[in-house]
Amino acid sequence: MFSTSSSPADAPGAPGAPGAPGAPGVPPRRWSIVGRLVWYYSGSTFVLLVLAVGVLYMGLARDLARHDEKLVASKMQVLRHLLTEYSRNSEALASEVEHEGGEQGPLQFYMRVLDATGRLIIATPGMDARAPAASFPAPVEERAEAASCAPCRRSASGDLLLLSVLEEGSADSAAPLVLQVALDVTDTNEVLAAYRLTLFIVMGFGLLAAALLGGVVARAAMQPVATITRRVQAITASHLEDRLAETEWPAELSGLAGEFDAMLDRLQESFTRLTQFSADLAHALRNPINNLRGEAEVVLGRARSPEEYQQCLGSSLEEFGRLSRLIDGLLFIARAEDPHRVVERTLFPAGREVDAVCEFYEALSQERGVTVACEGEGLVLGDPVLFRRAVSNLLANALNHTPAGGRVTMSTFARRDGAVEVRVSDTGDGIAAEHLPRVFDRFYRVEDGQARDTVGAGLGLAIVRSIMRLHGGDADILSRVGVGTTVRLVFPKTEQAPAAQDPTA
Repeated sequence: MFSTSSSPADAPGAPGAPGAPGAPGVPPRRWSIVGRLVWYYSGSTFVLLVLAVGVLYMGLARDLARHDEKLVASKMQVLRHLLTEYSRNSEALASEVEHEGGEQGPLQFYMRVLDATGRLIIATPGMDARAPAASFPAPVEERAEAASCAPCRRSASGDLLLLSVLEEGSADSAAPLVLQVALDVTDTNEVLAAYRLTLFIVMGFGLLAAALLGGVVARAAMQPVATITRRVQAITASHLEDRLAETEWPAELSGLAGEFDAMLDRLQESFTRLTQFSADLAHALRNPINNLRGEAEVVLGRARSPEEYQQCLGSSLEEFGRLSRLIDGLLFIARAEDPHRVVERTLFPAGREVDAVCEFYEALSQERGVTVACEGEGLVLGDPVLFRRAVSNLLANALNHTPAGGRVTMSTFARRDGAVEVRVSDTGDGIAAEHLPRVFDRFYRVEDGQARDTVGAGLGLAIVRSIMRLHGGDADILSRVGVGTTVRLVFPKTEQAPAAQDPTA
């Protein structure tokens, strides 16, 4: 038999159970800023209301208590005065006590006089039932002032304010007396109860109003966020030129809008470069493929001799080599721009590597009638193979754009700030100023008709820039038409490389 009972973990709503928040495939619950603002606003308002109501209630209760205590102290003074003026057993005293304590009105007093043995001498009618003698606190010996009622105590039920004083004697007897005065504070308690109810009602309506107003205020405050959301939703690949900073935003959102616009600038630049790269790549691949196809169609148009077939294959091999160099260059740039790639660096003398490159191109420079000079020293922390490739690309470019009788100079030196700079200068025709900002872009070529090597794809300087970025360095170019061109490679400072002065400064 199979059991159909489920474990607690499978119960609906349990963590990990199907359909529960946090379970696989179920999106987590999203909290609302508006909701939190309403809670914070309502909570803070409720706390302030509680503090304000508490202060008001305590102030009223204290004032009423002081007023009642003053009344009790005042009646005690009246009772003392009557004992001084009349005999304790006189009818006049009984009449005055009954009159003082039996007045009908909002304040009901009770008075009682006892001798030292507790025998009743005189009391307000009905006092025994309302305030028995045993309910009073022990009498105090000192006299209570009219403006103070420190010995006053409340009855067990809380509806009477009691005061008991030991009177040392009177006019006709030296025997001590016990004076008791009670005040009915039922009306005061009812006033406080009604005030408490009013305050609770005010707190309830205040909390409700705070929640409603908090929701209105929070939604109004979050309206710019909704506006930003709509603006962002309208930005697509075909409308990358839209910007958020064109609108006046609150101070809390202006920074976010600025950073978002900066991100859009980077995306638009990357998108433009990608589009341009795709167009340039198609253009670079079209020429060799068209050449290969055209030659194949011509050769296959009729029977050819072995020499003609051999010539066609040789021409195709050159085009294949051009495609291979193009693909190798693109793969190198793609790997170099990988943000996770780390170059294995070693400390090597840059002058030695520059001399090796010059020696490699010595035959080509002699063939073209261009003098190549290498000079200077400096320690570079980097990859020697990538360094030689960067310098080799610069020297090949210089030889291609320097006429016979010209000169190419490769100099290496440590700058004052400790960085190592490699300069490749030529006396060629130079580059127009409008081309300089783009010469390091992929596939960009200056079509001046003077270059001797026209098989390049325009990746040489792009590879140089990628190598310098891998090393944390920089590359720039200076050129004047009719004077020549200088490309500078700046490698970061190393601790082992001593600072030196620029020999050309």
